[in-house]
Amino acid sequence: MRLDHVGVATQDAATLADQYVSLFDAELVHEESFQGMNVCFLDLGNAYFELLEPTAAETTIGNYLEENGPGMHHVAFVTDDIADALADARDAGVSLVDEEPRAGAWGHTVAFLHPRDTGGVLVEYVEH
Repeated sequence: MRLDHVGVATQDAATLADQYVSLFDAELVHEESFQGMNVCFLDLGNAYFELLEPTAAETTIGNYLEENGPGMHHVAFVTDDIADALADARDAGVSLVDEEPRAGAWGHTVAFLHPRDTGGVLVEYVEH
């Protein structure tokens, strides 16, 4: 596996995207709205920043921001076989947020591992 992206929760993805484009010489390469959020992907060359902005307060990201404020939300790793990656995590005793892969941003298949078993970090597997 390799690092795919770092997800960042924010109340204003467009403003943060502009800042990151300037700070990191990043390129905004993808934007979409789905599952109660606006999502922007910034290409850093070797990985992406995914900016997550809630479209309403009572959404996953809205609730996250209410409880934790803005900042890093998750770290994502790309895998060629998400079903195998989930099986390996399950066999290692890691609790799964998603027992089965689901649709994610950019048309990818995703699944999350529970942070209580991954050092306090919400980990996402991504299959392109």
